Amino acid sequence: MGSGDGTGDSTEGQGYAADIDSIREAQARIAPYIHRTPVLSSTSIDAMVGKQLFFKCECFQKAGAFKIRGASNSIFALDDEQASKGVVTHSSGNHAAAVALAAKLRGIPAHIVIPRNAPACKVENVKRYGGHIIWSDASIESRESVCKRVQEETGAVLIHPFNDKYTISGQGTVSLELLEQVPEIDTIIVPISGGGLISGVTLAAKAINPSIRILAAEPKGADDSAQSKAAGKIITLASTNTIADGLRAFLGDLTWPVVRDLVNDVIVVDDTAIVDAMKMCYEILKVAVEPSGAIGLAAALSDEFKQSSAWHESSKIGIIVSGGNVDLGALWESLYKQ
Repeated sequence: MGSGDGTGDSTEGQGYAADIDSIREAQARIAPYIHRTPVLSSTSIDAMVGKQLFFKCECFQKAGAFKIRGASNSIFALDDEQASKGVVTHSSGNHAAAVALAAKLRGIPAHIVIPRNAPACKVENVKRYGGHIIWSDASIESRESVCKRVQEETGAVLIHPFNDKYTISGQGTVSLELLEQVPEIDTIIVPISGGGLISGVTLAAKAINPSIRILAAEPKGADDSAQSKAAGKIITLASTNTIADGLRAFLGDLTWPVVRDLVNDVIVVDDTAIVDAMKMCYEILKVAVEPSGAIGLAAALSDEFKQSSAWHESSKIGIIVSGGNVDLGALWESLYKQ
C-alpha cells in the first residue's frame, strides 16, 4: 500500500474544491435525474474477506455508472445562456454516456470526444442517449486536444470528467446515500483514477464521520495515485496497461489535494485479481460489474490489505461498485455456439 501517514480527520477550512454544503446542494439538484442505488451484501463474501462488506451498487445507476451524478450536477448548474451552446467532454466511456444523458434530459447538445479504444458497450450508450461522437486517439493528450478544438468551434461548455467542483460535488452524493443506508460503516474502498469520485466520497464521508477511513483501489498497470501518495506530488505515467479501462486517467490539481491529505491509503491490485473479483460479483452477488467497478472487492480480498493496519482496524466496509458497463460479446457468442 502507499503512504498512509498524510491523512487528516477534518475537511473544515482546507480550501478543497468541494465541501459538504456543495455536495448537499448537488444532492438536491440531481435528485430528479438519478437513482438512489441499493446496497447489497453477501455472507459468503463476508466469510472470504473476514469483514462485513456493503456494496454500493452504482452499476444500477442511470447510464450504468456513478458518473451521471457529477454530469447532471454540472449540466443542471449551468444558466440558460451557458447551456444554450451545449456541452463537450472527453471520456473513455462512462462519463461520456453520463454527459450525453444529462444533456438529453436538459434538452441541449452534447459533443463527446471518445478514444478509439473505448469499449463498444460504452460507445453504444453515448449513441443511445443522442451524444454527438468525435473520435480521438487513445492518449490523454489527443483527447484533450480534440476536446479543446470542439469547444472552440462550438462554444460548448466543458464538463470535465473529474477535475471540477461540480463534478466532485455530484460524485460525493454517493457517500451521503451510503452513510444514510449503512451509518455504521467505518471504512470505504473507492476506485481511483482522475480522483473525482474518491474526492467527493472522501469530503462527504469525513464531514459526516471524521474518523471514517477512506482507501483507494488502483490497478497495478495504472498506479499513478499510489506513486503520487508515496512521492508527495502528482506523478503521471508514460503509459497505462490495465483491463480497468475506467481507471487510466491521472489526478488533477483539484482532486490531488484531497487524495494527498484525506485518503488514508492506496491499495494496488493486478488485473488477475480484478477479473477474479468480477467473477465473484457475477457468481455470488449476481451483479454484472465492469473491471473498474470490481476493483474495490479485489482490494478487500488482497493480501496487501489483509496485512495492513487498516484491515485490523476495519469492521464494516463500504465498497463502491462504480459501474457495470462491460462488453459481454464473447459471452453471448459462446452461448450461441452451444
